Amino acid sequence: MSADLGKIRLKLKDGAILVKVILNHPMESGSRKDPVTGELIPRHFIREVVCEHDGKPVLTLDWGWGISANPFLSFVIKEGAKGDTVTVRWTDSQQMTGVLEAVVT
Repeated sequence: MSADLGKIRLKLKDGAILVKVILNHPMESGSRKDPVTGELIPRHFIREVVCEHDGKPVLTLDWGWGISANPFLSFVIKEGAKGDTVTVRWTDSQQMTGVLEAVVT
């Protein structure tokens, strides 16, 4: 997997933060075969996503192997302001982790 973990974009409107995230991850279900070897590609998917606003959790997601590759996530934080930080952390089935963070401008 590449070092490019994805993108996070924030938009402040009327005191609310619109958060849009795309996570770069293969999200392998374990049911596809490698076209060269014919062997099953092992499961490799994001298990948990935690979204934080200024260090406080606002959303926790438990995912499984049924989520498509490079998943997109969008949600609204009702109370926000310029300078606030939004962090998205994930852990996958192979214990790999990723963190994306952005500051509201």
